[in-house]
Amino acid sequence: MRILFMGTPDFAVPSLEALLAAGHELVGVFTQPDKPKNRGMKLQPPPVKVCALDHDIPVFQPTKLRDGTALETIAGLAPELIVVAAYGRILPQEILEYPKLGCINVHSSLLPRYRGSAPIHWAILNGDPETGVTIMHMALALDAGDIIAQSVTPIDPDETVETLHDRLAQMGAELLTDTVTAIGDGTAVRTPQEEEKVTQAPMLSRALSPMDWNRPARALHNQVRGLIPWPAAVTELNGTRCKIFSTSVLEETTGKAPGTVLSADKGGLIIACGGGTVLQINELQVDGGKRMKAADYLRGHPIPVG
Repeated sequence: MRILFMGTPDFAVPSLEALLAAGHELVGVFTQPDKPKNRGMKLQPPPVKVCALDHDIPVFQPTKLRDGTALETIAGLAPELIVVAAYGRILPQEILEYPKLGCINVHSSLLPRYRGSAPIHWAILNGDPETGVTIMHMALALDAGDIIAQSVTPIDPDETVETLHDRLAQMGAELLTDTVTAIGDGTAVRTPQEEEKVTQAPMLSRALSPMDWNRPARALHNQVRGLIPWPAAVTELNGTRCKIFSTSVLEETTGKAPGTVLSADKGGLIIACGGGTVLQINELQVDGGKRMKAADYLRGHPIPVG
């Protein structure tokens, strides 16, 4: 099948590679423009661009999709199907209507739950026991198209965004190849989303970072693992701002006030939380410092109990 692929970050790479491995003809790749990164602000290509060039696939990085130029490029490539995975742009109606087999999207949630830009993060932030990937037909409204196929995976109570992201990327790639085959065979189904079950997964911001020790330990643990690697959960220790990267919910309970330091030694930093619950900080990074185990930090920066 002649396919135009649209994607940008690491999440999309397995889907592109899976289409290639399945023998489809990738007529081109649309991806976001290169962006400056790191201290030198040198332009860095998106992961999808790197993958496409490695496979000699033509790459296009339009800055606009609504001025007719992108549609003209697409018409020249003449794809039968457009596959989108984390492209980061909303496609206008004229592009959605161009390919005879339509436009489909790989989305990292079980739609209609978590429409939006950060579905993996919000599934963990909310403590969901499971999530998955959805392949859907695209519509003008964000993530609102008919569902073609879904695949489900459990979320471990201690799993972080990073590991779940990688698993969902692979699941999406596998489900995508099966879905494209079904579309080619004419056996793909269309299931409208149930609007009354829609929830949103809005863009992340630093406003989500501050840890409120009045919340239960499990909620704070979810906050930590759901905000990795950015913007990260943040607290203050002895007046020093720290990012928190790893925590454990302890079985013990306490009558101490939320935020009280219960222990600060080689076992880590143990703090009282809301509802008498207890959280252990295992890994942190102070402003201007490097990421390290809490026990190592405490050796040079002792924190008094209580």
